[in-house]
Amino acid sequence: MKKSGALRKSHPPRVVLGVTGSIAAYKAAELTRRMIERGWEVYVIMTDCATRFVGEQTFLTLSRHPVGRDLFTEGAVWRPDHVSWAEMADVLVVAPCTANMIAKLAHGFADDLLSTTALATTAPLVIAPAMNDRMWAHAATRDNVAVLRRRGARIVDVGSGDLACGYQAKGRLADVEDILRAVSAALGRGCRR
Repeated sequence: MKKSGALRKSHPPRVVLGVTGSIAAYKAAELTRRMIERGWEVYVIMTDCATRFVGEQTFLTLSRHPVGRDLFTEGAVWRPDHVSWAEMADVLVVAPCTANMIAKLAHGFADDLLSTTALATTAPLVIAPAMNDRMWAHAATRDNVAVLRRRGARIVDVGSGDLACGYQAKGRLADVEDILRAVSAALGRGCRR
């Protein structure tokens, strides 16, 4: 039976980090490195679009764990990957999280390894959005974020500044330190500096 959110004492905190298709995906590499510095085990799931921005090898090297990509992989065990990832997680973090993934999470869509894992886990969920300012301000995105907050997801507010589209506005990925604080809180720990 899956634990009910409490950390198991037999291992360091296990963070499943979902990386989606945003230019901010490169910042997930720094986030991975910083989580490992804290003694957390990090397991990365990448969406196909994320691999257009940063390579799978980056996360394999930083985390020292295989990177999840496909919902259907051929393995030596019978257990479906999304169930294994879901049960392993002490916290599920999606950073950067696109508007598309926010919509999937809010409405229970499960068409890739990350969204299926999110639907199957009982671990706390931390979401760090990153997108164009108009997408962030759109009523659909605002409603989806509100749904996720009501369900207990921790949303790390977007930052303001230069966006990939050339504007200066609100929508960029939060600072890594802010994301780390939210993950620490989800794990029930103070964030070390």
